Amino acid sequence: MLIEKGSPGGQVLLTDWVDNYPGFPEGISGFDLVEKMTQHAKRFDLNIMTEEVTRVDLSDEKKKILHLTGDRTVSCDSLILCTGASANTLGVPGEHELRGKGVSYCGTCDAPFYRNMHVAVIGGGNTAVQEADYLTKFASRVTVIHRRDELRATKIVQETAFANEKIDFIWNSQVTAIEGENGVEKLQLLNKDGSTSTLEVEGVFVLIGVTPNNEVLPLDLLKADKWGFIPTDIESRTAVPGVMAAGDICSKDVRQIVNGAGEGAVAVLAAEKYLNNLK
Repeated sequence: MLIEKGSPGGQVLLTDWVDNYPGFPEGISGFDLVEKMTQHAKRFDLNIMTEEVTRVDLSDEKKKILHLTGDRTVSCDSLILCTGASANTLGVPGEHELRGKGVSYCGTCDAPFYRNMHVAVIGGGNTAVQEADYLTKFASRVTVIHRRDELRATKIVQETAFANEKIDFIWNSQVTAIEGENGVEKLQLLNKDGSTSTLEVEGVFVLIGVTPNNEVLPLDLLKADKWGFIPTDIESRTAVPGVMAAGDICSKDVRQIVNGAGEGAVAVLAAEKYLNNLK
């Protein structure tokens, strides 16, 4: 049984266009991809319960108890956690309205859409700087905007970016608004000294981290890492026997649809193996 509090699909539903999922050489919208996946699952008589899980109880070694709204519970022998993660947002005017229309949260996913364009990257950690470097394979110019006067990325990552002639930096600045009619056209910046400026770009990548959707999970039992993501072994098993995890809730570096789907397949096989052993 799949328990889903809303429409299946998570972050994919918010993705305007997916250009790197195998089997769709012309690309496919995130909504259509989720719809096809859902119909595929229903073909095998998957029972989908539209409910919100308020707490996951893993204290019993044998039964996993899922608490639902209205003081109801569901128990199971094996559980796969796919609660995902949410990209951290700036929360500035224009960000939500232009999401998928020039505002992106994944450089490796959307870089090909910005061929020969000027784009901005917001952030200063490893992910932001590495993806800025990757974007230069497509964009004509990449401007990294960071609120501090130095990057947080590791030294080798910084050196690679500083040596890239297509990357420039704006220091001690924050984006206060993203503007454009049918797509991103410019960013409004507030500098540390109080001055303001405008940067004309055709796309902006907000790369200031992701937050795991782990509010209902017992993080101590699952041995969550310091960011709240769940570690798994090569068979998608967590620290709790019979509990697997797949997708963006996992502690990992790559967060794309294709590897999330692969992890789901591995998790299902691990769950089946666990259940067979119980018998």
